[in-house]
Order: sequence, then C-alpha cells, then structure tokens
Amino acid sequence: MSNMTLFLTKKYHELAQIRPTLLSRISNQIHYRNMALMTNRPIPPVKDCAKITPPYEKLIQNLAYVQKKILKDRPLTLSEKILYAHLWNPHEYDGGIVRGETYLKLKPDRVAMQDASAQMAILQFMLAGMPTTSVPSSIHCDHLIEAFQGADKDVETAKSVNKEIFDFLQSTSEKYGIDFWKPGSGIIHQIVLENYAAPGGLMLGTDSHTPNAGGLGMVAIGVGGADAVDAMANIPWELKAPKIIGIKLSGRLSKWASPKDVILHLAGKLTVRGGTGHIIEYLGSGSETLSCTGMATIANMGAEVGATTSVFPFSDSMYSYLTETRRHQVAEEALRYASYLKADGNVQYDQFIEMNLSELEPHINGPFTPDLSTPLSKFAEVVAKNGWKDEVKAGLIGSCTNSSYQDMSRVVNLANQALVKGIQPKGDFFITPGSEQIRATMVRDGQTEVLEQVGGKVLANACGPCIGQWKRTGIKENEENAILTSFNRNFRNRNDNNPGTMNFLASPEIVTAMIFAGKLSFNPMVDTLIDKDGKPFKFQIPHGDELPRQGFESGNEDLEPIITFGNSSTEITISEDSNRLQKLKPFASWHGDEFKGMRVLVKVKGKCTTDHISAAGPWLKYKGHLENISNNTLIGALNSDNEKVNVVRNILTGEDGSIPDVARHYKENNVSWIIIADHNYGEGSAREHAALQVRYLGCPLIISRSFARIHETNLKKQGVLPLVFKNEKDYELFSGGDIIETVGVVGLEPGKDVIIKVKKYGNGNKFEVVTKHTMSKDQIEWFKMGSALNLIANKQKEC
Repeated sequence: MSNMTLFLTKKYHELAQIRPTLLSRISNQIHYRNMALMTNRPIPPVKDCAKITPPYEKLIQNLAYVQKKILKDRPLTLSEKILYAHLWNPHEYDGGIVRGETYLKLKPDRVAMQDASAQMAILQFMLAGMPTTSVPSSIHCDHLIEAFQGADKDVETAKSVNKEIFDFLQSTSEKYGIDFWKPGSGIIHQIVLENYAAPGGLMLGTDSHTPNAGGLGMVAIGVGGADAVDAMANIPWELKAPKIIGIKLSGRLSKWASPKDVILHLAGKLTVRGGTGHIIEYLGSGSETLSCTGMATIANMGAEVGATTSVFPFSDSMYSYLTETRRHQVAEEALRYASYLKADGNVQYDQFIEMNLSELEPHINGPFTPDLSTPLSKFAEVVAKNGWKDEVKAGLIGSCTNSSYQDMSRVVNLANQALVKGIQPKGDFFITPGSEQIRATMVRDGQTEVLEQVGGKVLANACGPCIGQWKRTGIKENEENAILTSFNRNFRNRNDNNPGTMNFLASPEIVTAMIFAGKLSFNPMVDTLIDKDGKPFKFQIPHGDELPRQGFESGNEDLEPIITFGNSSTEITISEDSNRLQKLKPFASWHGDEFKGMRVLVKVKGKCTTDHISAAGPWLKYKGHLENISNNTLIGALNSDNEKVNVVRNILTGEDGSIPDVARHYKENNVSWIIIADHNYGEGSAREHAALQVRYLGCPLIISRSFARIHETNLKKQGVLPLVFKNEKDYELFSGGDIIETVGVVGLEPGKDVIIKVKKYGNGNKFEVVTKHTMSKDQIEWFKMGSALNLIANKQKEC
C-alpha cells in the first residue's frame, strides 16, 4: 500500500468521530489511489507547502488581540476574522474598527499577476528599488494567447508574437524571485486554486476575478498593479474595512441547477454595483453541499456585482480538493484551525439574503451586462418580447469561472447523450480547459475525444474569447448575433470586438445543451430535439464527478512553473525603440495649489467600464507601453453632449476629434482636463491602465456619481483625485468644455468636501457644486507626491 493510501486511510479513521460527512470523500480518494496503483499510474508527490500554508498561529494571535482588546469580544464574521488577522499592526486600532469607515493596513500573504497586467505591475515594482519580492508572488501567461486555430497552434503563435513580453516577464521573475507560469500552463485563477490558494489566507491579484480563490476559503482581492507593488515591496496595503453581505444557503442544488446559477441569480438581485464596498460571505448548510470548484465559480463572479471579494467557510469539499491537488499540509492545518475558518455565532451582517438551493433553477444573464438575470423557464418569453433572432451562433465553455473537472465532466455527459443520438451542435462549439492539469486529465479520461467527436474545438489553456482574444470567423462586422458562454462578463464588444454580438451568460451545462439546439428559446429542462432516427429526444439531467476518479494528471512537464528565489545578476532589457515595453517615468507631484482653468474633456453618459476606458482585445499588446496604450483612452465612452462614442469638441481648435487625440492636444498646450462620469464609473476589470492613461494624458481629477471600488483605488494610486457629487443630480449641470476651478484641494483632509466652481462653456454662466471624497490620510499623501509609487520610492531612498 502506498504512503498516500496509508495517509488517507489513517485520516479516515481519525476523522470518523469528528467529521463524518468527510468520510465518503476520503473513502473515494482511497479508492482512486488504489485504482491508480492497479493501473501502474505514477502518483505525483505531495507538494512543498511551506510558502503556501498561512501562518495560522500568528494570525490567530493577531485576531485574538483585535477581538478582545479592540472589539470587546464582539462576534466576528469570517471575512472580518481573516482581514483583522492580517492587520500590519493591530495595536494601531485601539480606537476601534468600523466597517465601511476604518481604513485597514494589511499584510497580504501572496500576490498573483496575469501577463497583461503584470507588465505594468513589474515596471512599477522596478522603480521601488527592491532586490526581491517580500511575499511569494507568481506571474501567469494566460491573456496574450489569441483563440483561432486550436490549442497547440495558438500557443506557438502567441510565443512568437509576444516573445518580447514573455522574455521580459520571465527575466524579471528570475531576478525578483517570482514563480513564472509559461504560456499554455493555464488561466491564472484556476492555477492559483490548484496550487496556491489556502483557507484563511489573504491574497492580492492584478485581475478582477482574483476572488475565485474564495472557493477555497481565502480572502482574495482584485487590485491594480500599484496595489500589488505595495505587497511585493513590503509596504502596508490599505483597504477600507468592507461591509459584509451574508448569503445564507440552504437546501441542495438539484436537476439542472449548478453553482453558476447561484451567482447568476444573485447578480440579478444585487445589480452591478450592489456589492460595492462589501465582501460577500456565504454561510449555511447549503454551502456544505457545494464542491470546492463550484464555490470558486460563485466567488469568481462576485466581481460582477462590485464586491470586494467573496468567501466561503472551510468545508469538507475544500479538504478533499486540497488533498487531491497534493496540498496535504494545508488541508491538515486548515482542519486543525477550523474554528478560525468560519464565522462566530450570532454575527451581524450589513445585509442578509437567504437562498434555498433546492428551489433554484438555471438562469441566463444578459446581454451586455452581467446583472440582467432571467430564469431559464422564462427566457423564451424574453427572446420573443425583445425580437431577438432565435438562433445561437456559438457556445463557449470554460474560462476562469467554469473550467473545473466537474464542469467538464457534466458537459461531456451531455455531449455523450447527443453523440449516441447522432445530434451535432448547430453552431460553433469551443471548449477552454482552465489549466494543463485539467486538459491532461480530460484527455486521459476520454472527455476530449467525446467533445471533438461532436464537433467541439478545444482551445488553449488560456483566457481567449472571454477577454476578447478571439479571432472569430464566419461573422460579419456589426452583425447582430447571439452567443452563449460560461464566462463572467458580457459587455458589448468584449468578446469579438463586434458591437452586434449579444453574449448571454449561463452554466456550462446550459450552454452545451443550447448549442445542440441552436435556439435561444430552447429549454433543455422541458424541450426536445430530433435525433438521427427522426424521433424526439430530451436531454437527461447532466451529472459528473466532482473530482477525477483516478486523480489529476500533471500533463506536459514543460509547462511546470519556473521557480526561482531571486537572482540580482539577471539583466532586464527594454529596447528604447520597442513599441511593446516602455520604462516608466515618475509622475510629477502636486503643484500645491488649487486647480484652475481645467476643461471638461467629456461628460460620459451611462455605463462606462474599464473596457470603455482602456479597451482590451487588440490593445493588449501595448499593456507594457503607456504612451502607446494611451491611444485607446475612453474610445468606448458615450459623450452625453452629442450621443456619439469617442467624439468630443476640442475647445482650443473648435473642431471635433477623438477623446485621446483631444486629450493629447490639451496636454501639449498645458491645459488640464477632467471627466464628468455617471454611476459606477470604472466597473469591470481591474486594469489599472484605465487610471494610468488618464493621468498620463493630463487628467488630475474625475467627478462621478459613483465609482467602482478597484478603479477608484487605482485612480488614487496614480495621483488622480476621485470626487463624487454630493447631490448626484448635479451631474446634469455639466457639459464638455466647461471651465473648472477647485476650492478645497489645498488643505484636503479625510471627510472634507471639495467645492467645484464652474464657468459654462458657451454662455459663461457660473455656479458651484459640492463634491466629497474617500481619501484617507495616507492616500492624500499619494496625491501630494504624485502617485503612491512616488511615495514608496521616496521611502526606499530614505532607507
């Protein structure tokens, strides 16, 4: 009997009295291991978890001080436990901590970066003057692979086209001691879940869907690169203590409902900004019935309601997933400190929602916004009411949200049903495995063969179409069409750069069933198809394994991460004439006076996401070159004055031009400009370029009805002052070309209003409006210094 089997058998008996619900999972793992031995399959060694396991003893000591001395033994939510345990110096908070008010200085355990955002994060880290990162960090090459010809060819093309970028990221990883995951190894969030995530830990990731790790009980928060630099440079990371939304789950998912439907339904309740400033914390007996990867799906898409992150309490499925992914030390330590990894009794939530999983049905969300939620049973009515063409042109499954083994096995179950009945997809069918581990396991278990037999095309282990890296064929420009995806975000233009494409979000099972039908109105729960013999056929409820019965396959050894501990002699080369990479220059510090003579460049109307502010797709290649990527600044924004996208009046010339062109002209003529924005400005991706670009082109402040959390922080980090109308109706008073002057920037303090004096363009009328801000004392210092990075660099010089 192998050491692993002995280990699991021992655990089975040890836990027999204390965790009976875990026994069936461990029994299955013993069976899987014995099967592996019978088939002579090598069992991968247990991973070294030294840099993965949270320092539970120290965290609990910190938490004990906070709970007793500061919060007077108040019961704590799970989110509070993890955050307060990671306080940089708990003694600074003897005056108390108030959710939604107090700024916390935190010490994260880990940083993860994807290749598009890592470029700017590393370029900023280079200015900090550190020899290595102070916390374990990783870079994942998943964004710069375009989906076109299939997995192997697309990866090889990406390596050639992006060689300069991948070489830069690999060399900086070697120099600074960062784990480097090569192109094709997998999507950042799936790789993190399989290798780095740990219950009760605190992680920052330069991607908005970093909360995926909440499926393993981790507080994982999406941030901009400058925030990641804080953690990597051993600087306290600041976060306003989030409020907490408690989601009590009861019952058990049944029939066609899946974990994806939990968050699709919740998005409809909360809307895209209902979670802003909050952590979503799940609890209740229903959460114990969910798989670890299912909980990761739910946590991942919490980003679509603006939540800071989402988190689940430690569960049996987390223990099983950790042991099956060879992190036994983490599993054992988490079990040992299980009381830390769940909320106390009688805690108070800022909002509380109950959801019975047994009553949940599949949902479809969209188009163009992830919170437009419709139960599947009513979706055909919505299709007819809106006059949409009743056709599905493409079905895409995978992405960082739904690419687990469980997802794929349920999809393959449906594909097998269709294969037997001789039914083929009625449109393009694309499959994206989340990692090399998932891909290799699918191949071994015959899943890939089934998907290919029904006409499916397996893409690279990368983000691909989800983020606009899709060289789509067979569609005309601006052609109205519908696709169904298991993705998390569905903004207009996002997937294929075609404004006519309607992306409807659903579970992988619903996407798969509907691509076989080829109709938006098809409901697989009740509707039938016609099989090869002309007889009606109805899909049976899909089922699949939570974990692979023979364990996970490691896959291609060449895709294992390159792990180094830092090498100061490694040279980092950035060519002066490169159009992909550009060394950063520090932004100028604040001039010390009020802002005067500023012009409103554009008054943005309606939804303005980071996709609108800094488009991805073909622009991803310039993520490391601030000057070049600034040419896409706000090109997706709708101008309220003329109802046109990316067209504004240049007040200096009297002519219309694109937003980035007019912004550059103002900058060249020493005219500062501002943006007037609608609600939830900066919704969506964590891309800090949306803040860097406006700062680079000469924007010192933005006034909005409200901001999305990550973007507001990114603006602060880059020295841009985000202001919010005290009376949101004042938004209506502004138009492009207005002359702006501030009163209150001099002497800026937390909680102190800033007055905006306005002289109207055209008629010269004058008025004033009151704005507020959320700047802390430390953030005001960022503003004065010109950026947070300037402050860090200055402190490094002093040291």
